[in-house]
Amino acid sequence: MRHLQVCVEEARTIADRKEREQRLWQLESAIQEAIIYKNRVEELQRHGIDPIRLVEAESPMSQPPAPKKVEALLSGHDHCKTCNAVLEPDLPFCPACGAEQ
Repeated sequence: MRHLQVCVEEARTIADRKEREQRLWQLESAIQEAIIYKNRVEELQRHGIDPIRLVEAESPMSQPPAPKKVEALLSGHDHCKTCNAVLEPDLPFCPACGAEQ
C-alpha cells in the first residue's frame, strides 16, 4: 500500500489532465483492494485460520481411472496417462501436467 501511495504522489505530477485522472483512479482502486485484502487476512487470522495455507494436491488414487483407448476414440478425447486430463490432439504433451504423450 505504501508503494501505491507513493505512486499517487507521482501521478499527481502528470501534465495531461485526462491521463492524470485515469492513473489516479487506477491507483485509488488498487489501494481500496489492498485495504480490503488486508482486512480480510486480519479477520481470518483473528479466527485462527491461516489465510495463506498451501493445499496438498489430490492423490491420483482419488481420480477415476483413465478411459480405455477404445472409449477415448469413441468419445473423441484421449486422456493423459499421468494425470488423467483430457489431451489436446495437436499437442505432444499434456496441457495439465506437461507429461510427454
